[in-house]
Amino acid sequence: MATVTITVKLFAAYQEAYGQPDLTLTLPAQTPVSAVRDRLISEHPTLEQWRDLTRFGVNLQFVAPETPLQDGDEVVLIPPVSGG
Repeated sequence: MATVTITVKLFAAYQEAYGQPDLTLTLPAQTPVSAVRDRLISEHPTLEQWRDLTRFGVNLQFVAPETPLQDGDEVVLIPPVSGG
């Protein structure tokens, strides 16, 4: 089965949960970007509150949740950020 390796940049609640700024993941080819969010939530259930609020970026472009990932993509999960 073909796989893709991606880098996930973590911000806000995601970075707090993992305690690091990024992750490298290997996933099946054609995995949608939303599956990255779902995997992170399954590993850190405290992130569940952000499931429906998170936006997705791939290679510095906002994308739809169903966008398939390609090898080498840089994924950003963008939870809501409160200003102050």
